[in-house]
Amino acid sequence: MSHKMTLQFTHQAYQERAVQSVVQVFDGQPLATGEFELVSSTASVNYAGDGSIGNSLVLTEQQVLENVHKVQASNGIETVATLQADRWTVKSDEGQVSDEFCPHLTIEMETGTGKTYTFIRTMYELNKVYGFKKFVVVVPSVAIREGTMKNLEVTRSHFAADYANVPCLPMLYDSNRPNDLRHFAQSDALSVLVINIDSFSKDIDDSNATKKKSINKINQKGERAFAPIEYIKAVKPIVIVDEPQNFETDIRRKAIRNLNPLCTLRYSATHKNPYNLLYKLDPVQAYDLGLVKQIEVDGVESDQSQNQAFIELVAIEQKAKSLTAKVVIDVNEKTGVKRKSVSLKVGDDLYKKSKYREVYADGFILNEFLSDTEIEFNKNGVLRLNEQRGGLSDDVMRFQIERTVAAHFAKLKKVKESGIKVLSLFFIDKVANYRAYDDEGNAVPGKFAQWFEEAFEKYAAKAHYKDLIPYSASKVHNGYFSGDKKGKGAAAKKIWVDSTERGSKKDDDTYTLIMQDKERLLDMHEPLQFIFSHSALREGWDNPNVFQICTLNETQSQMKKRQEIGRGLRLAVNQQGERIHDKSINVLTVIPNESYEVFARTLQQEIEDETDVSFKGRVKNARDKARVQRKTLSAGDEALFKAIWQRINYQTRYSVSLDTSELIEKCVEALTDTHQYPRVQAPKVRSRKAKLHMNEEGIQGVETAIDESNASYQNVPVPDVYAYIQNRVHLTRSTLFAILDQSNRLDELLINPQAFLDTVVAAIKTELQALLVKGIEYHEINGKRYEMTLFDEPVETYLSSVYPQTSDDVTTPLNKTLLEAQPLESDTQDPKGDAFSCVMSDSEVENTFAHECSLDPRVRFFFKLPGKFKIATPLGTYNPDWAVVFENEERVYFVAETKSSTVKADLRRNERLKIECGHRHFNLADDVVFKEVSSLSGLVAQ
Repeated sequence: MSHKMTLQFTHQAYQERAVQSVVQVFDGQPLATGEFELVSSTASVNYAGDGSIGNSLVLTEQQVLENVHKVQASNGIETVATLQADRWTVKSDEGQVSDEFCPHLTIEMETGTGKTYTFIRTMYELNKVYGFKKFVVVVPSVAIREGTMKNLEVTRSHFAADYANVPCLPMLYDSNRPNDLRHFAQSDALSVLVINIDSFSKDIDDSNATKKKSINKINQKGERAFAPIEYIKAVKPIVIVDEPQNFETDIRRKAIRNLNPLCTLRYSATHKNPYNLLYKLDPVQAYDLGLVKQIEVDGVESDQSQNQAFIELVAIEQKAKSLTAKVVIDVNEKTGVKRKSVSLKVGDDLYKKSKYREVYADGFILNEFLSDTEIEFNKNGVLRLNEQRGGLSDDVMRFQIERTVAAHFAKLKKVKESGIKVLSLFFIDKVANYRAYDDEGNAVPGKFAQWFEEAFEKYAAKAHYKDLIPYSASKVHNGYFSGDKKGKGAAAKKIWVDSTERGSKKDDDTYTLIMQDKERLLDMHEPLQFIFSHSALREGWDNPNVFQICTLNETQSQMKKRQEIGRGLRLAVNQQGERIHDKSINVLTVIPNESYEVFARTLQQEIEDETDVSFKGRVKNARDKARVQRKTLSAGDEALFKAIWQRINYQTRYSVSLDTSELIEKCVEALTDTHQYPRVQAPKVRSRKAKLHMNEEGIQGVETAIDESNASYQNVPVPDVYAYIQNRVHLTRSTLFAILDQSNRLDELLINPQAFLDTVVAAIKTELQALLVKGIEYHEINGKRYEMTLFDEPVETYLSSVYPQTSDDVTTPLNKTLLEAQPLESDTQDPKGDAFSCVMSDSEVENTFAHECSLDPRVRFFFKLPGKFKIATPLGTYNPDWAVVFENEERVYFVAETKSSTVKADLRRNERLKIECGHRHFNLADDVVFKEVSSLSGLVAQ
């Protein structure tokens, strides 16, 4: 029996930045007890007389806006003029009127970068810093709901370690147990309620107002004369809206407002309305940083042989006295068959419109307009708007399946030794093509299943794939579809339907494995590897080891390309549940029913339309691969290679000497610069007494008088300063005292302790890193050197990413270097590093540098250092670019870091410090010069 995999989670800088972007919006809220031992007279938690424990916002709208501006400025986002929020007034029993507001805060994260993980960590962090206890996660579908609950489960031990085992109560709303919400309201733990929007939004529709009974049980009044939703409203939850583009209707917006949220946190890759955008990780950043899989396309398209009756409905237009349908068909022309648009009225015959093409001779007379989106032909049935028939033959779809199986076997052969299981996902538009039924109602394989098993057996029998998958064809594939039982009792049969949502009667085994037991599906001992799905897996299910996605649609798919590839973008994991960061492994192969050019162009346009960033050139053609191998070198070149390699292939460790007095001096100097680290301001706070106002109709309001003022010295808690800072930077108390005392800013500790201590921590971290690099010393590790075998493994890349490029797409031999061609990398960032401190090397600069080295007679030999050639630094590993043997009057050995002049001027601080460590490392080498250059001329300039 195989072990139970545990998915491992690491701390990613880009996710932490997203978390802190939300936390900082509440700067000035009373802090949680713990690190700040005394409880403020105003608090972020409200203990009500009825036993409910809720969140409390004491900041004013202006203070929240100022905090939003600070976060936006630090993340390079344009600031909003006014806070985008819901606003309303509450009248107390004494007749006092107070203004309430609910800000909407947006976090944009590309699919596959851990959006759900990020908002779960945000809940833990808000609870730790401010004490907020109540959170509601609103989701648009059952699939996303199940994915959220699964994420809460698998991250529980990870967050327990990070947050001192703080009690966390996740709850899935069950409409059959609506009174469980009382436990949610009265729990003193960090409480998370996950609920589908349809569970509480249907009653919002005014058309239902006259109905005697609420549609949603959560809104139905019970014996206590108030509805269960009142428990949620009473605790003023922070509402997390997952995929908020699905909630942009008046009814759904009103339903969320009806939860009485303290604020909404909105997470998606494709926002329709980015209210108060705080943080943005767009597709280009995620892709270039290696935070998601790279994408290649193995396009399969029909040759348009016109042997079938092709027809596509593109529009239905209302004319003065009749309806007209615009369709695209194949038409006989003088120069041959052409695909053209023609207009049809009722009674028109495509046989005539096509100028008498025989494929349209029977059954293509327009019979009726069924609606403004459907037409019907006399024998060939209904055609819907944008539907296409005859454009994709069985032969094409069969070939797509075979290409997917081939790619699956090839990928598995490459990664199996690394403990990585490979999954392939097929999207289909008709369940019957995969699972059909005989006359007795018994399930039988449809054509897709038959074609798959034939392709699987073909590749499993190949000598180089022998025993790679130790299971029969029938064991390795299954379908995930919605289903209903037809008939009653023992005669009932499961009938699979073309549905977009999982209903109440399902194939529970397949559902559990795919949606709820991700770890078992990732286990090598679980046979299932090929999943056929209708639309139910479009969102809410992201398995990290999907490496192939195939779209098998007899009609033109309306699914967006970003949705299509979204199921396979997560970085792979091995059998220990550890994330794999190797870019050569993390490649998603898409096998669409269209050409590479069409798919890539459409995907790039979708991303540009939705994000205003260009994705051009990033999607690769799977048919355009290059396998670059090491050359057999001449005796002279071999000697040159060994001469420089033996000088630089040593491995090192480092030690650091830190001058504490200098650290104190630098930190004090930094904190004295109020332009770099501005003085914190006293937050506006609201002191209020609250109580519930209820009658037979339920809770009518929560408010009494509000006193609004600057926080005074008397009502701000005194923090445990040293504990707070030492949890974030490891320095002695005496060092911290010296920094704080000499900064002459201790008065800010009493004005706004959270903001001041975060300022101090930021200054210390910045200065500490710089001094660590300044005091770094590298030492060779005796006997440890990088071997030449680093270059023996062939490099798989694409012809568009190698030097030299040739017009016939054939890579020609390259002189004066180690490989047949030179792969050009565009990412020099350690995937675990800070995404926003990453500098992307310009591939054009690398291409030019290789070209100059090839032509310049003074360059005797050069090569790109392999990705596994790494130098340890306090800021993560560093991989330099080039090794060059240069000879003019004398021979000089160079290690070069290539950056464009524009990029060099804009190097981020962490990258500069890593390069400085590179200088220190190569100082140990005899006769080797390490330089940062934009071109070959910069390498030899004095």
